[in-house]
Amino acid sequence: MEQCACVERELEKVLHRFVMYGHMSEERLDELLRYVCELRGQLVTFGVQDVDLSVFSQSMAQCCKNIKDTVQMLASRHKDIHGSVSKVGKAIDRVRVYWLAVLLLFFFQNFDAEVSAVVAETVWDSPERQKYLSETIVEHLYRQGMLSVAEDLCQESGVVIDTSLKQPFLELNRILEALRMQDLRPALEWAVANRQRLLDLNSSLEFKLHRLYFISLLNGGMSNQLEALQYARHFQPFASQHQRDIQILMGSLVYLRHGIENSPYRSLLEPNQWAEICTIFTRDACALLGLSVESPLSVSFASGCMALPVLMNIKQVIEQRQCSGVWTHKDELPIEIDLGKKCWYHSVFACPILRQQTSESNPPMKLICGHVISRDALNKLTNAGKLKCPYCPMEQNPSDAKQIFF
Repeated sequence: MEQCACVERELEKVLHRFVMYGHMSEERLDELLRYVCELRGQLVTFGVQDVDLSVFSQSMAQCCKNIKDTVQMLASRHKDIHGSVSKVGKAIDRVRVYWLAVLLLFFFQNFDAEVSAVVAETVWDSPERQKYLSETIVEHLYRQGMLSVAEDLCQESGVVIDTSLKQPFLELNRILEALRMQDLRPALEWAVANRQRLLDLNSSLEFKLHRLYFISLLNGGMSNQLEALQYARHFQPFASQHQRDIQILMGSLVYLRHGIENSPYRSLLEPNQWAEICTIFTRDACALLGLSVESPLSVSFASGCMALPVLMNIKQVIEQRQCSGVWTHKDELPIEIDLGKKCWYHSVFACPILRQQTSESNPPMKLICGHVISRDALNKLTNAGKLKCPYCPMEQNPSDAKQIFF
């Protein structure tokens, strides 16, 4: 229950900050309202007395400055609250992992007989496999930013994780956390440091980070006009590839005085850009690290959830029809299970004749009729210099078959 208490503490901190922010906002706004009312009264008095209003301009300028400073201060305080809200989310994630482990334990304790019918009983008996499973869970926790939970698991399971494996995930989560707080500086520093490697991947991450930073400057209005113009120099290396996007960004400066939200360029301010940049950064960073975008544990768990009901149904049918000898090897599937295109990571061709996966030494070969078999199958089916397709009656010369590259 310590995790629940941690959530409660973080939540109390957030609520306290919200209350204090509300009180402070009311006080500052009331103070500004009184000041504006006094200026309005003075303006009316000066108008009645037919006094030159030019002497009043300094007071008006000071009033506008006070309003602008108050708005910026409230916006800054409101942004600080996001950090506390983020901590609540992390605490909830730790609780969710804890209860997920409890539910999994309950599941295996109460449904072990059913699941074991479709899974090899000795699948986790090997210490090596247990070690791989623990390392996969720890890697998943590192990916999710749950560093303390991962460290606790390492201590309890005795798994030793190399620092070189842990460090990339620490940096990845640090930058992602900054992006969620709408802080682009860590991501920009990382992108500049890895510019050549990103270009090799044909990645547009660095340009999109600069673009988002430029848009954040546009959000500041006329006060950021000069800074935005100076920052536009960062677009120079990307002019050839992103010319149209750069033209749109520079064109938006014309409407800066009236507000971008009231201009034809209002689409630049769409809030989903921050979620998109987090996704792009995760994808490209994982590609540079040689990692998949999704955690192997989450992919395996999702695949298992889709495959398990099908296997349970097959097992029930086999028992009803008394065909116990059909499925003798638990490490092989009795049928093909479609996991959807989401789980297609690379092209794999299995020869329909020999039922073997093709390789460089045994590549797939396309026949004249359009059917594809492996080279070994083609050689075995060749008789007296002729080949008859195993799927259609067309006879052909084996030398006419062409190798296929996926």
